[in-house]
Amino acid sequence: MFRFSSFILVAAGLLTASIAAAQQRGYGIGHKITDAQIAPWNIDISGEDGKGLPPGKGSVAQGEKLYVQQCAACHGEFGEGNGRWPELMGGQGTLREEDPRKTIGSFWPWAPTIFDYVRRTMPFTAPQSLDNNETYAIVAYLLHLNDLLPADGVLDAKSLAAIKMPNRDGFIAGDPRPDVRTEPCMKDCKRGPVKVTSDLAKSLGVTPTQKPKD
Repeated sequence: MFRFSSFILVAAGLLTASIAAAQQRGYGIGHKITDAQIAPWNIDISGEDGKGLPPGKGSVAQGEKLYVQQCAACHGEFGEGNGRWPELMGGQGTLREEDPRKTIGSFWPWAPTIFDYVRRTMPFTAPQSLDNNETYAIVAYLLHLNDLLPADGVLDAKSLAAIKMPNRDGFIAGDPRPDVRTEPCMKDCKRGPVKVTSDLAKSLGVTPTQKPKD
């Protein structure tokens, strides 16, 4: 038994040493990723200022044709939604109602994020198949459906970032709850006895001062 244990210890030591040596010299596989390889994935766009919007442009008229071909089957010919697919227009002034309609025109805070979402995920059957000009055109048509761009409007990076959405000021910056905004205590944090404040916890009989209910 002693010899077997010694053998295990020696084997483990040799394995550890070989792993450490391999880590130092590398495993001889893989390579450092290049900027060109990162570029297709690095396509996020800042909503507030439009940073990251690519070159290109598209008109409402061009977007209408593309929309009918690529989007209408799911979202309806005029963005009204088809079946269970979401509507893309209307709904302004409904967010405080019992049944709010959250569309591009009523809910979205920043126009550049429409471009980001359309380019990244649409059309549903072939995401990221639209080029930049086609995406600008479709976004132009969507904004036109929501009365945010005239019928002869043309979008590019600058003009898209300049559009102020109706619900831009309807979002709270950051989380206002004090328990997520204060610095966590890491030492000598106890401040008196623990108090149970939840009526639900008390009713379930799972508080430290009560016995569980049968």
